[in-house]
Amino acid sequence: MLGAIIGDVIGSRFEWHNVKTVDFKLFNSQSRFTDDTVMTIAIADAILNKEHHKNFIIDTIQSKRSYAYKLKEYGKKYPNVGYGRMFEQWLSSEELKPYNSYGNGSAMRVSPIGFAFDTLEDVMKEAKRSAIVTHNHREGIKGAQAVASAVFLARTGKSKKEIKDFIEKKFRYNLDQRLDDIRPNYKFDSSCKGSVPQAIIAFLESESFEDAIRKAISIGGDSDTIACITGGIAQAYYREIPGFIVDRVRLILDSGLKRVLDRFNDKYDNK
Repeated sequence: MLGAIIGDVIGSRFEWHNVKTVDFKLFNSQSRFTDDTVMTIAIADAILNKEHHKNFIIDTIQSKRSYAYKLKEYGKKYPNVGYGRMFEQWLSSEELKPYNSYGNGSAMRVSPIGFAFDTLEDVMKEAKRSAIVTHNHREGIKGAQAVASAVFLARTGKSKKEIKDFIEKKFRYNLDQRLDDIRPNYKFDSSCKGSVPQAIIAFLESESFEDAIRKAISIGGDSDTIACITGGIAQAYYREIPGFIVDRVRLILDSGLKRVLDRFNDKYDNK
């Protein structure tokens, strides 16, 4: 899931100041982690704690609660990192009731599931469970499942064509567009429908991990989230991330986030 966090950090300063080129400096003093990183870590922490719940995969109710509790825990621990208004309201509520969101928040936090589970069926189930606690709209669930399955397929050695074909057939996303055609007129769109396909296309057109992040950000729009989604898939596919990028991002994360990241990496990222 490190690739997703890297995408978020690099994309953070471009969310409201888009660039429409791949030629930009990766980091500056404004580079930071946002809600995308915090929520990704929350999902990872829920997965790491599954050993304490023997029926984590089988028991849908317990599984959903595990995700919801962790999202709330981390959301309250890390305020003011860019949460949407409806998610803020959900965080402040004592209830766990979802709010029918179709936003890309379900998709940006889901990459750990693609790394942690051993079958496509389990990945699809868990992606839905992680989404539905907030994003129970059909498009919100669909976006999370599409990203998690892309990560899983990339991690298990599938080609870009195989990944593309599966996503198109299963989720009816149009992945035939080219970035050169998307980029000129693309605007900020925080829905799954309006950002997940674009993020996947950025991965499909990329030649390396760094190139994937640069291409994702070059689209414009919700840059940190698009790059977060692209980064998770790109890490699973390319496996190699330049050391200087990893080192810089680790300097930006605090000790609590790094602790979960390292535990997750040790257990799952090299599966």
